[in-house]
Amino acid sequence: MKQLCPRFEKAMQLFSKRWVGLILFELLEGSKRFSQMETELPISGRLLSERLKMLEQEEIIERKVYSEFPVRIEYGLTSKGKALEPVIKEIQSWSENWVTHQEVESIQNEN
Repeated sequence: MKQLCPRFEKAMQLFSKRWVGLILFELLEGSKRFSQMETELPISGRLLSERLKMLEQEEIIERKVYSEFPVRIEYGLTSKGKALEPVIKEIQSWSENWVTHQEVESIQNEN
């Protein structure tokens, strides 16, 4: 039996976590505040926070704190995260060609 490359396996474990792909897709547009992402994604604040911390630990996103009042915090892609853009765009293209309307409706009903 063929053994998986440990790096590929690690990447698949990371990106297969629910919401990670959508968070990265949102951040391709540019840096965003937590509240913006919470509004744009059908995800709880607790889980969004968890995923953002994980992506920050993996150095895929960075958290910038602006010393304003009130404090402004934005999340954006690092160069490591930006390197995922062609992969994410290719998945988007694949989904437009192969994911049916019925499959989209079933996902929307789950949320």
